[in-house]
Formats: sequence, structure tokens, C-alpha cells
Amino acid sequence: MMNKIFSLLSGSIFGIGLTVSSMTNPAKVIGFLNITDKWDPSLMFVMIGAIAISAPFFYLLRNKSKPFFDLNFETPNITIIDKKLILGASMFGIGWGMVGFCPGPAIASLALLKPLSIIFVIAMASGFYMSKFVKIDN
Repeated sequence: MMNKIFSLLSGSIFGIGLTVSSMTNPAKVIGFLNITDKWDPSLMFVMIGAIAISAPFFYLLRNKSKPFFDLNFETPNITIIDKKLILGASMFGIGWGMVGFCPGPAIASLALLKPLSIIFVIAMASGFYMSKFVKIDN
């Protein structure tokens, strides 16, 4: 139960941070990706701030044998780079560049009730569901 409460708290802090830093505004992300015109470096500063805050904790907790609120660390089992990974990463990057949203900020921006956010999250959830039916041969 404690891990669910901590997950909710962590997600809420993350969402508030995204909103306060304006990363729920797709124009900020697109401004960062637009290096030829009016480049907006604010996304870079948000990332640097996040690294500066989290890096000491990663260093201090690097030798822990288990997390505070779970039995073990969850690590991915798949380590190969295949067509599915390349296609998925490419689709993510293209979508992020076109719309200016990725899943975290899109979900956080739902609290603002903006139509673009709602449409994006519905489309994203639909894509997650439909991906079950796509077969890509490796």
C-alpha cells in the first residue's frame, strides 16, 4: 500500500513540476526543438535542474539492495535493439516534435482542461491499445 501512496505522491509532484515549468505547454517544447528560428532553451534548463536535484540521490542510494517501498528493483529484461524499438522510438520522436507533447506532460496538462490535451491523450491511449494488433517481424 505504501508503494501506491508514494507513486501517487511522486506522480503528483512530477505533474506539478511540469505545470510550474510550463512543460505542459506544447509551444515551449516546439520552441526548444526549433533551432533555426526563435529557439527557447527553457526545456534544457528544466532538464539540467532535474539532473542537479536527482543526481546526488542516485549517488547516495546507488548501493541499495532494494527500494524503500517495494521488494526489488524493476529492471527491463529486453536488451536488444530491434525494428520494434526503432519504429516505436521514431514514432515517439516524430509525434513529440509535431505536437509538442509526450505522455507525462500530456497527462499533467489534462488538469488544465485544454482541448488539445484531451484529444492527444485519447489518441495516445488509442495508440497504446491498437499497438497490440500490430505485428512487426524482427
